[in-house]
Amino acid sequence: MARHYPKWATPDRQTYLVKLFLKSRGFCVFGHKNCLIPDHHYEVYSECLIDDWKADDRAETLADWLDERQQLHRTADRHYPPTGQFSGVSRDIFFDHQPVYYVVCYGISGLTFKPFVKVRVSSSYVNLYIDLADSFKGLSKSKRRKAIRYGRGIEQLIKLAVRHYLAQS
Repeated sequence: MARHYPKWATPDRQTYLVKLFLKSRGFCVFGHKNCLIPDHHYEVYSECLIDDWKADDRAETLADWLDERQQLHRTADRHYPPTGQFSGVSRDIFFDHQPVYYVVCYGISGLTFKPFVKVRVSSSYVNLYIDLADSFKGLSKSKRRKAIRYGRGIEQLIKLAVRHYLAQS
């Protein structure tokens, strides 16, 4: 029947403990006669030594596991930065297809009671408030409300206002 030893009990370590016991005869491992220091006695010293071996085994196991994990997740693929990499042509294509502005909201001004649109200009922190009162003068009340609520028919006015702002700055 095979005996199962703890993981720390390798043959080299067992041999070292036996040699240490024979050298110290079970008393002081440093050879002092009538040693009164408890840490020098074989039993206490061997327990501390075993604890150190266990800690070394844990550190080695962790290092092996980290190395194995790194090997498993490493590929031969080229790694790019998380934001991606553009060539000169693809960068131009990407920026040509970006919108000039984003409509944030439609609403009625609380001061003038006139409709307006809040627009954020791309690649900046600028918010434009575009007054829509003049563009709705010829519309009925129902059509004005629907235009404000759903933003219908005001895209041209927004484009003109944004172009005018960008031309001035």
